[in-house]
Amino acid sequence: MFDTILVANRGEIAVRVVRTLRAMGIRSVAVYSDADVGARHVRQADVAVPIGPAPAAQSYLSIDRVLDAAVRTGAQAVHPGYGFLSENVEFARAAEKAGVVFIGPPVAAIEAMGDKIRAKQTVMAAGVPVVPGRTEPGMSDDEVAAAAVEAGFPVLLKPSAGGGGKGMRVVRSQAELADQIAAARREARGSFGDDTLLVERYIGSARHIEVQVFGDAHGRVVHLGERECSLQRRHQKVIEEAPSPLLDEAQRAAMGAAAVEAARAVGYTGAGTVEFIVDAERPSDFFFLEMNTRLQVEHPVTEMVTGLDLVELQVRVAAGEPLPLTQGDVRLTGHAIEARLYAEDPTRGFLPQTGTVLGLREPTGAGIRLDSSLAVGSVVGTDYDPMLAKVVAHGPDRETARARLVGALGHTAVLGVPTNTAFLRALLTDPDVVAGRLDTGLIERRGEALTAAEPVPSSVYAAAALYELLEAEPAGPVVDRWDVPDGWRLGEPAWTVRRLQAAGGDPVTVRVRGESSAAELRVGDGEPVRGSATRDGDEFVVTLDGVTARYTVVYTGGQVWLATDGRVTALREHERLHAAAEGAAGDGAVTAPMPGTVTVVQAAVGDRVEAGAPLLVVEAMKMEHVLTAPLAGTVTELGVTAGQQVRLDEQVAVVTPSAADEGE
Repeated sequence: MFDTILVANRGEIAVRVVRTLRAMGIRSVAVYSDADVGARHVRQADVAVPIGPAPAAQSYLSIDRVLDAAVRTGAQAVHPGYGFLSENVEFARAAEKAGVVFIGPPVAAIEAMGDKIRAKQTVMAAGVPVVPGRTEPGMSDDEVAAAAVEAGFPVLLKPSAGGGGKGMRVVRSQAELADQIAAARREARGSFGDDTLLVERYIGSARHIEVQVFGDAHGRVVHLGERECSLQRRHQKVIEEAPSPLLDEAQRAAMGAAAVEAARAVGYTGAGTVEFIVDAERPSDFFFLEMNTRLQVEHPVTEMVTGLDLVELQVRVAAGEPLPLTQGDVRLTGHAIEARLYAEDPTRGFLPQTGTVLGLREPTGAGIRLDSSLAVGSVVGTDYDPMLAKVVAHGPDRETARARLVGALGHTAVLGVPTNTAFLRALLTDPDVVAGRLDTGLIERRGEALTAAEPVPSSVYAAAALYELLEAEPAGPVVDRWDVPDGWRLGEPAWTVRRLQAAGGDPVTVRVRGESSAAELRVGDGEPVRGSATRDGDEFVVTLDGVTARYTVVYTGGQVWLATDGRVTALREHERLHAAAEGAAGDGAVTAPMPGTVTVVQAAVGDRVEAGAPLLVVEAMKMEHVLTAPLAGTVTELGVTAGQQVRLDEQVAVVTPSAADEGE
């Protein structure tokens, strides 16, 4: 067995691998970029080595720097996690040359399955059914377009290399082809260094089911059951569960057997996942999509229903040990569901968000597991994927697991960085999700029903006012930065008036008087209510008209963050927000909806454009966002170039309407 293993990754997966290594008594080595100096995985590993600047290409994707760190620290093996170098065949080769064991499959298996075109050809030869389409390597744009027309619309463009939904495009008409091919190639090249595309028939009402396989160097291959991954957004999984509510035992056995054959076809060892697309109406009809030659993000649900530690199995198999179980030993107990917590704003089209974690509330309880890299002070930037953590729930049946997960998300809050927590709770309570009627298009169909911003409850505004009152009291009389005395009469205390505003909302007037232990409050035009507030450890406890709620609260920079029941709200003085809004440019201004890098500029000063015409592309966290003209007119300002970094809400262009346009 190894005594030292380097973890060639960051974030929650690095923290998770370090946890198992520690349990096995193995010394762990973390690597980190300049952006991750104080990261949790760095603090929890036994040894940590810096490997370069924040951009992944100069740090986590640098084969030479990662292996140099392994050699310098005496690591006999390297665990790649998922993403980054986990499926990079050159990394596996270089590790072998350096005398470091790559905890993953053989080079030949990575080559066969890492290339989606070759993978389909390999499993077809093994008798595994595949999705119709064209998989010839090296197709030109014209050949890709011809293949799409031949397959019939809609079709799916997929990068041959990589995964995670990056670069995938659904094309619904021939008119979209040229732009979508260019965008898919550009994103694939940026994410994987390879812009080769394949074309598949797009199965709209489909279910995405994957099978966890494990092989050892002694010829044994088993499967550990399946995971349902049909709840996706832009081909990126959001919720995963095990086992699938769709399959019966016979279908599970058939799909598992096909996955094992796919793994045997390439002499697979270690952990791998064979992904299938399944007809929701005919579960017996399943087609091979791809094989991921690494540990999956969603592996915790398999661990919770099998009782196995997949990372430990990976390490033992890589050390030459035989798998300690046969297919007959695999038992699935209960049900597990996982939700991915992202730094993104569902109300703004799921745009990635950044910030510093100012406060943190994490779930606990029966059947709850949290895989996270977050800590107070963590900085969420634009250099890496926006996934922050995974909240997982297990129960004796699916409904228990689902209810536990909804409850756990209600006790999950990241203050300082917007997340998708409220969206996840809404999705998990959707009637079709509750019933197990899942497919890959469900989230898109539900649209605003899942993402619409809910009004901030009056109780949250009242809680913010009470928090300010409580914080001011130890210093003596209440002196508030938002004080506006109003409505004072002889014999009664004066009201303190606050004008608070949540992002995207109108300012709300909140009046409060008295002390935090016995206050009177009035929110907007509502009736006055009695309220009180106290501290209970790290929690802020608020009682309004006899109803008590617990909050996690942070105040910084003129803004108070409050979290309760799975919802985080940031409130700021209206005057400050109003002044910022007044200083912004007019209706023709184009601002960056997220911090990131300008990758393409498609317009120039003086160009005449129509409303909706693409002007430039901003990329952040491996996602592209096209910025378009807000109105018809002439581009009069364009202050960015390709490769330039932009801030959130930074003005990047201005379109000025002509007299004719204004007349329209």
